[in-house]
Amino acid sequence: MRQLVLDLPVEPRFGPDDFLVSPSNEEAYSLLERWPDWPNPMLHLRGPRGSGKSHLAAIWAERAGAAIVAAAAVTDESAPALSRAPALVLEDLDRGPLAEKAAFHLVNMAREQRLPLLFTSAEPVDRCGIRTPDLLSRLRLAPSVDIHPPDDALLKAVLVKLFVDRQLVVDTSVVDYIAARIERSLGRAAEIVAALDREALSRGRRITRPVASALLAEGDPAADMTDP
Repeated sequence: MRQLVLDLPVEPRFGPDDFLVSPSNEEAYSLLERWPDWPNPMLHLRGPRGSGKSHLAAIWAERAGAAIVAAAAVTDESAPALSRAPALVLEDLDRGPLAEKAAFHLVNMAREQRLPLLFTSAEPVDRCGIRTPDLLSRLRLAPSVDIHPPDDALLKAVLVKLFVDRQLVVDTSVVDYIAARIERSLGRAAEIVAALDREALSRGRRITRPVASALLAEGDPAADMTDP
C-alpha cells in the first residue's frame, strides 16, 4: 500500500565544501578561485543545464560580495542599483526574454566602474538570442570558461552526496547502476534521487537496483529494464 508523501523541498547547498571538483569543472573552478587576479573584470561561465554553474557562481559571489540576479530580471529601474554592488552575477543569459536596453546599460556601467561581473549561460554568447549589436559586442569581449558534462567519478560522487543530503542509505551498486543509465547531468541526477526518495517513502521500501530500474523505465520507455 502506498503512503501519502509530503513533497518537502530539499534546499540545494551551495557552500564551497559542497562543490565537488573534477576534471570536468577544474579549469572553471581554478579561474574563479584566482579572483580578483583576473585579466578582465568580466567573465563568462558556460556549461550545460545542471553542470554546476549556479553553485560555482554562488561560491564566487560569496567571496566577492556579489549580488546575484537572473539576467531576464534586469530592468531599467533595477540596473542602477545593481551597478552599485561590489560585484555582480548575471545568471542564465540565454534564458530570456532579456530586456536588452537595460542589460546594455548595466554592462556599460560595470565596465566603466570596473565592477567584477560574472555571467552564465548554457550557450555561447552568439547563440543567446541577443539582437542588440552593442550589447553583443560588449559581452563578446569577456573571456569564457566552460564547465563540461560530469565524468563518471563526479556523477557518482554527486549521486552519493544527494542521497546523503536526504539521509538515504543506498548500496554502491545502486549508484553505479543509475550513473550508467542517466543523462550526464547533475540536474538529472538530482531529479532521479528526488524521485527515488518519493518512491521509497510512498511504498515503504528501500532503494534497490530493481526499484531504480523500474523508476528509470517509467521516465524513459527506452531505459534498460535488465538488472544484471
